[in-house]
Amino acid sequence: MKKSVPSMVKDPQLVKKRREQMIKGAVRLFTEKGFHRTTTREIAKESGFSIGTLYEYIGSKEDILYLVCDAIYDEVSDRLTQQLHTNSKGIERLKLAIAAYFQVVNDMQDEVLVMYQEAKSLPKEALPYVLQKELEMTEMIEKVIRDCVAEGVFQLSEPEIKLTAHNILVQGHMWTFRRWSIQKLFTLEEYTTLQIEQVLASIRSS
Repeated sequence: MKKSVPSMVKDPQLVKKRREQMIKGAVRLFTEKGFHRTTTREIAKESGFSIGTLYEYIGSKEDILYLVCDAIYDEVSDRLTQQLHTNSKGIERLKLAIAAYFQVVNDMQDEVLVMYQEAKSLPKEALPYVLQKELEMTEMIEKVIRDCVAEGVFQLSEPEIKLTAHNILVQGHMWTFRRWSIQKLFTLEEYTTLQIEQVLASIRSS
């Protein structure tokens, strides 16, 4: 169940705008200082408004971390859903889905890094939701692979489908987690192409 983040402001568009500002400001600080060493006053200043204004849109610092996590999952879900509703099929559809996922990770790499480093700081009621969203992302990749199997493109067992989907997600994570090295060696396009080739080679050899 999705955690409700309290807001004293009732205008949905304004809430969305202000929270997006908070997310960007908080991610910069969390990346530099870590979650626990960052204060809500610093987040407010980095976001461009007062501490009083900040608390009109959230209830606690943990709420901001939750919003960071949710923003990532929403973006991944939106982009993967777009690929699932295209006319592409088989291997081409899988390639597009992987490329879309890697692009999201690239676009939100600071957020992804913060999410995985600091998710342990989430309130107990929020952590199960975040973990569930992670599984839902994996299941979206699974669906693309499963469709390939149904079309006769691949021959994979159910455990192999699941493991392949998890491997793809981890490959996306690696672009962020090891960016100090990986991004010196490859462009995103080169990295995506090579990873897709390895995924397909692994599937074909199974």
